[in-house]
Amino acid sequence: MSTFRAVVIEKNHTGQTVALTDFSEADRMEGDVELRVTHTTVNYKDGLAITGKAPVVRRFPMIPGVDCAGVVETSSHPDFQPGDRVILNGWGTGETHLGAFAEKSRVKGDWLVPLPADLTPSEAMAIGTAGYTAMLSILALEKHGLQPADGPVIITGAAGGVGSIAITLLAKAGWHVIASTGRAEEADYLEGLGAAEIIDRNELSSPGRPLGKERWIAGVDSVGSHTLANVLSMTRYGGAVTACGLAQGMDLPGSVAPFILRGVSLLGIDSVMCPKPRRLEAWARLATDLDRERLGRITSTIRLEDVIAAGTDILAGKVRGRLVVEIEQE
Repeated sequence: MSTFRAVVIEKNHTGQTVALTDFSEADRMEGDVELRVTHTTVNYKDGLAITGKAPVVRRFPMIPGVDCAGVVETSSHPDFQPGDRVILNGWGTGETHLGAFAEKSRVKGDWLVPLPADLTPSEAMAIGTAGYTAMLSILALEKHGLQPADGPVIITGAAGGVGSIAITLLAKAGWHVIASTGRAEEADYLEGLGAAEIIDRNELSSPGRPLGKERWIAGVDSVGSHTLANVLSMTRYGGAVTACGLAQGMDLPGSVAPFILRGVSLLGIDSVMCPKPRRLEAWARLATDLDRERLGRITSTIRLEDVIAAGTDILAGKVRGRLVVEIEQE
């Protein structure tokens, strides 16, 4: 019986185990497109799944990994033919559907988008869900009517995947970017991406006042909890903040004051079930707007054998920027 290599999470009475092993093709889940996975990436959510520190995985055994770039091998979906290069982000892969840390995958064609002609598979996974989420956040701020002339933008979790790409995109678009990080040693890295100011995350991570001094017109937050509450409290009149992560927590211990006294908007960003037209818009913008030299600067490449250790490292704050998992060389 044919097998392929995959990172597999199993669960037993003592907890979960994770190993790189051979997985039977017969045990793949339903789908109308079969992919040869060439590249994937390690996100914060993947770290949660691998370590079991949050209930990301909903069925066992599970192959984690929420992103992949690959080549269509077989397809009964009308939009895709063998040989097509495609991208997959979200849709429950790595949670309820066998995911991307594997040499092969079977998925629904409705979940896929074509790889933009201007991007390589490696670049697409350097962007990954993190960069795709950053672009969804930027599109939301633009649709809210905000632009660089209106004032600064704050990026929390700045040295992480979402933060790094958000800084790169917003700085290139002309924004004055304020980067919040707990890693002072990353100052040169963040400034190299385009950050104009760097603040210590301790300024935002503790309980704060319902309203603070107005400091920025926009924000991209991947942290949640007190950090998001403080970012909102310091947002200028008519500004907006996107919420796309929970590194500090899922709670929001703030007040309604920024909303009813300053007209601030909180914009939720969901990358997992995002409708396809918005996905295509985001990937088209990423292909044209993202500085490839800066993308390369924030990217490290690892192999499938390294994924389990990387999942632990990303939760420990040891990962800067983006990790691309190269399964098949370009």
